Amino acid sequence: PICDQGGECDLQDQAMGYGSDKSRFSENKRAVKVKYMGPLISTTMTRCIHCTRCIRFASEVAGVPELGATGRGENMEVGTYVAKALTSELSGNMIDLCPVGALTSGPYAFNARPWELTKTESIDVTDAVGSNIRVDSRGPEVKRILPRLNEDVNEEWISDKARFSCDGLKAQRLDKPYVRRDGKLVAATWPEAFAAVAAAFAPLQGEQIAAIAGDLADCESMTALKDLMTSLGSQNIDCRQDGAQLDPAARAGYLFNTTISGIDRADAILLIGTNPRREAPVLNARIRKRYVAGGVSIASIGEPADMTYPVLDLGNSASVLKDLASGKGEFAQILKDAKRPMLIVGQGALTRPDGLAVLDLARTVADKLGFINKADNWNGFNVLHTAAARVGGLDLGFVPGAGGRDVSGILEAAQSGDIKAVYLLDADEIDTAKLQNAFVIYQGHHGDAGAHCADVILPGAAYTEKPGTYVNTEGRVQLARLSVFPPGDAREDWTIIRALSEVLGKTLPFNDLQQVRGRMVDINGNFLNVDEVRAAKWEKFGAKGKLDNAPFVSPVSNFYMTNSISRASVTMAKCADEFLGATDQKTGTDG
Repeated sequence: PICDQGGECDLQDQAMGYGSDKSRFSENKRAVKVKYMGPLISTTMTRCIHCTRCIRFASEVAGVPELGATGRGENMEVGTYVAKALTSELSGNMIDLCPVGALTSGPYAFNARPWELTKTESIDVTDAVGSNIRVDSRGPEVKRILPRLNEDVNEEWISDKARFSCDGLKAQRLDKPYVRRDGKLVAATWPEAFAAVAAAFAPLQGEQIAAIAGDLADCESMTALKDLMTSLGSQNIDCRQDGAQLDPAARAGYLFNTTISGIDRADAILLIGTNPRREAPVLNARIRKRYVAGGVSIASIGEPADMTYPVLDLGNSASVLKDLASGKGEFAQILKDAKRPMLIVGQGALTRPDGLAVLDLARTVADKLGFINKADNWNGFNVLHTAAARVGGLDLGFVPGAGGRDVSGILEAAQSGDIKAVYLLDADEIDTAKLQNAFVIYQGHHGDAGAHCADVILPGAAYTEKPGTYVNTEGRVQLARLSVFPPGDAREDWTIIRALSEVLGKTLPFNDLQQVRGRMVDINGNFLNVDEVRAAKWEKFGAKGKLDNAPFVSPVSNFYMTNSISRASVTMAKCADEFLGATDQKTGTDG
């Protein structure tokens, strides 16, 4: 069949099982023009059977009622009322819902047939929700990514970034080690790259070395790097590359304690410095589902935005939160009267200089207004992360030790010359200009910002190319699985650090994946509980301090380009251009 749905089509299966080999229909068949719905969805509306699943998904689940039916009888057509791209961050799910080949994946069009693909169950790392996915690959290439059912996390949805950014896995890849010679990066062998690192580290004391873990790092590699830094005598390590003021000592202070499925039970929701539609679209759909069910009040302290459900705007400054903590205002009373209130603190509130004070205020609100109800097993305090690696890093204690420096301290010290060498593990979202005076080792899979400033590049594996452990924003430990092999000389990340430790004379005490995971359990017993959420003990965290009057700003301004994989994706670049780049010139019509 010419149709891309061939092999996984409901209609094809029904016709094969029960259909006739002849048609009694002798009239001319109706034909419908191809409609434009953006760079992600390819349409052949002649095949549309008017089931209206896509219309209902857009208006009920995604909360973006841009699809509808026009015309009557045989002239009825499904489409956007004016030719324009769908603006939902969940639009790709309509492809899965369509029972025929009317809506198919644009980037995947005519790439492969489903029976040719190897299917691997894995975890998405484009945000901190940890959506369950299925990676479909053929040979060395990831062809597409589909959602996998998990009612506790993502139900059956995934975001467009999770689904369509996989073409970035084959662009801008680091497939061999590089060493900077005479100001230029030159391809090298693994022994040469390790020798260059060893030569740079040899004259240095422990406090002159630092390590930063990025947003896509798996727990195994962070464990290996933490142990290596400890053996070198360095306490300068940090996984919070955005500068979030979170303390790993109190686990309840950095988790989404209500759990994602717990949103369904909440009866009042307060958003603080977060835009969940951009930071975690699947979680935002869960909040919308709760709103549609009725009986919930939702308010926000932060920048005004269309969240796809009505939100009471309380203002955009930390002083509003202070008023709530002292019980002032109508919404404070609503929260007090609610049986199961919850608040969600975003990274936009925690990455500010007064992040600890905001965190302390949020905890005070939770304590005073009845967010913690042990009898009902309810904890309404939640932190929404934006990075897949963040909770795992905090669980492992990948933060500065006694006298150690955090990310901003490391960057300042590297600029002043106090820190001579910096190890970047997939860390690209930092101010690399401050690292010019330091010797930089970059371990990662894409030639992004971190690689540009590096003196030695060690090519690692992307999340589809290694077995890895990730912990989502609610503290759920999940396993990503190897679906394709890393390109060229690239290797699994923890094995690179293990091999380097040998060259540095500080051999790490693990030789296989099971031993690394055993070491993770030694650091934090929570890693034993795969795909479970254990309630964290409610204790004191945050610190009193002076509040900043600056407004809260969401850390995600461009949803489509938040990490090195999505920045290398042509599909994501098209989306960014469509929705963010030229919005002024586009009128929404064909012109």
